[in-house]
Amino acid sequence: MTGDPGNLSCEEFQAQLAELVGSGEGPAAHPHVQSCERCRALLVDLETIAEAARQLFPSVEPPDEVWEQIESAIKQEGK
Repeated sequence: MTGDPGNLSCEEFQAQLAELVGSGEGPAAHPHVQSCERCRALLVDLETIAEAARQLFPSVEPPDEVWEQIESAIKQEGK
């Protein structure tokens, strides 16, 4: 990897992409993406896929009773 993030090759940037996403950084703001049409297009495609996946499996918060049962079971194990 080079010292200047704007001078990364596409391969170097793509190798860091999972780490960038996992760290909470917005990959769209990365200097390489700002100057590379190919990686910008890749990022748009990945965001489209991620949004479609979120719609397939919406996040569901379990009812309060579930958390109460878990808490009760943990307390019972601690005795």
